[in-house]
Amino acid sequence: MSIKSFKPTLISLVIASVISANAFANEAVKDASVDEQFTIFGSDTSVNSVPGSAHQLSQDDLEKFDYTDIMRTLTSIPGVYVLEEDGYGLRANIGMRGTGQNRSEKVTIMEDGVLAAPAPYAAPSAYYFPTAGRMQKVEVLKGTSSAMYGPRTTGGVINMVSRQIPEEELAGQVSVQAGQDGFAKVHGVIGGKGENVSSVFEVFRYQADGYKNINHSDQDTGFVKNDVLGKVRYNTDDNATFYQEIEFKVKYSDEESDDTYMGLTEADFNSDPYSRYSASQKDNMANDHLQLQLSHAIELSSRFNLGTTIYHNDFSRNWYKTSKVSGKDLGNGGIEIAAEHDKMATGSINVAVKANNRDYLSQGIQTVLDADFNSHQVKFGMRYHQDEMDRFQWVDQYELDSAYNMTLTDAGLPGTDSNRVDSASALALFIHDEWTIGKFVVNAGLRYEDMTIEREDWGKNDSGRLTAPKYIKNELDVVLPSLAISYHLNDNLVLVGGVQKGFAPPSPGNADVINEESINYELGARYGKNAFNAEALLFLSDYDNMHGNCTASQNCDDDNIGEQYNAGEVKISGVEFKAGYAVDFGSISMPIDLTYTHTQTEFLNSFKSDFWGDVEAGDEFPYVPENQLQFTVGLAGDTWRTNVLVRYTGEMRSKAGTGASAENIDAHTVVDFVASYDVAQNQQVRFSVDNLLDENYMATRMHGSVMVGKPLTVSVGYQYNF
Repeated sequence: MSIKSFKPTLISLVIASVISANAFANEAVKDASVDEQFTIFGSDTSVNSVPGSAHQLSQDDLEKFDYTDIMRTLTSIPGVYVLEEDGYGLRANIGMRGTGQNRSEKVTIMEDGVLAAPAPYAAPSAYYFPTAGRMQKVEVLKGTSSAMYGPRTTGGVINMVSRQIPEEELAGQVSVQAGQDGFAKVHGVIGGKGENVSSVFEVFRYQADGYKNINHSDQDTGFVKNDVLGKVRYNTDDNATFYQEIEFKVKYSDEESDDTYMGLTEADFNSDPYSRYSASQKDNMANDHLQLQLSHAIELSSRFNLGTTIYHNDFSRNWYKTSKVSGKDLGNGGIEIAAEHDKMATGSINVAVKANNRDYLSQGIQTVLDADFNSHQVKFGMRYHQDEMDRFQWVDQYELDSAYNMTLTDAGLPGTDSNRVDSASALALFIHDEWTIGKFVVNAGLRYEDMTIEREDWGKNDSGRLTAPKYIKNELDVVLPSLAISYHLNDNLVLVGGVQKGFAPPSPGNADVINEESINYELGARYGKNAFNAEALLFLSDYDNMHGNCTASQNCDDDNIGEQYNAGEVKISGVEFKAGYAVDFGSISMPIDLTYTHTQTEFLNSFKSDFWGDVEAGDEFPYVPENQLQFTVGLAGDTWRTNVLVRYTGEMRSKAGTGASAENIDAHTVVDFVASYDVAQNQQVRFSVDNLLDENYMATRMHGSVMVGKPLTVSVGYQYNF
């Protein structure tokens, strides 16, 4: 099945409906800008004025540690959970407020205000994630603040803002970095603003040989990733009747990584945590991503601005990785066979390597009308979106001999394994009103989504797709209200609270058509005065039904991959706290930042499931630590800066249950350090250490075996700005 063509009337209908609004009286002009469409908060919105959980990492924040791993970047935000996998952040696992982290499937991910997951409706698992190292800003919303954005609102929203066109006639940056395990990074930006035409061009490449060693082999376990971005903008003259901007963006990336789902037995983790079994030597991820985006902004009047974006994303990937050893799934005896063979190879074993080949398509058109009615700031939004995932996979059989060489014995035929197309189309409408009444600010929103989600499955015996496929079609719509209120007690203290209906659509294979729905509550306060700021929020997510999406990354067997399971009622509650203070010693300053999250999770009903296992009412949710804390302290002079980051992740379960368990993941603490020095006004050198104390820790058991976290890694870098 192919994606259907766009409905061309959408944009014309919206524009026609708002041009008539010119009759409203003039007020202060609010500039129309394409850049405003790319951000959640915009240039005129203070994060502290948002009545709910909202955080923004500025360019200065991102450059403090200059992480290329988005998961290390996001740990400074309370209520965000990450699950390390490859150590470099190539496959991001991010959750919010207890949603679970697997492939960030429960979080709405955007780049420049546009959905960024490969197929956010039909196949939400984010095997592609925008390259964090080239971003200029990161915005995060949770709870009631995220109500305008979908399709997944039970957790929250991450919007990554890419490199914007400079305000200068010519500006740019070149930076290089090199470190342990063959790590290297090259980043270059050049751009400028003209009277009517402006542009920017960016290249980002990073790579590593990897910190793991394949047993009986000198093969690398690292990666190479390239990312290229270009933007061209045209704007009318400032005195035009209707000021307008139109911008075209193209972004291309590709990746080759020798990555695997094959971890270690616990005994081997304890003895040699950075090893890999010989049976994983063929494992490799190859992917490429193309994004085209055309954005338009027009100032219709002094009260009305209209922003519209058309977007198209292509993503192709083939993760060629070991799926079975001697006929056993990795989590059902395969790992143990691979481990034993590496220790005592008395003969040959069979290794099945599956080509997890998939092509994704995601495209759409979205438009937002901003209306200024003095005490009311109103947004009217519309998006029509289509996406699909085409699985066309096969399995190759290898012989791993006593000399640890893998020889192909039976080449699989493409289409003889998973062979299906999942697709979706969705129309989303929303209205959001921010109403100021004295010291109160009321935010009321209503979102409507009308979705069609389909699956065509040819099975494993029709590689040519010559017969009629098994067909499943789900049609559903949903209305999602939200209400948030903030009260400004004084200039320094704001009380915030709200309630929102959260939602996530069912997968194409979920014939029961049971949505993931929750009612999300939050209540708290923000305080800021001089060099001190703090925020504390209580949250409660009350699920009528929670989804579990079965993927290979969660050790699901081949027959269940892609299926969705319902967990029923779940309750997740917690506390989010963040505080910052800048101590001034005159010529030296000391910034301090503290982030803490406490989370309680509970299944409210008992059930048995191929995905969740045997669950009893009262069991805790897996992979959500009860406590996590991050503390950052720095020192800064006129030409130098140092920062130390201490990140604590509490004990968490790998399976649903209560109390102590041998399968729990122990708490661990990781310390990062960075120092920089300005050798000239526009030149800087940097020294970084990830995992300064070389903490040896278990990251996950998600793949039916133990995966280790990234060890101590030292790097040095140089940056030149012009």
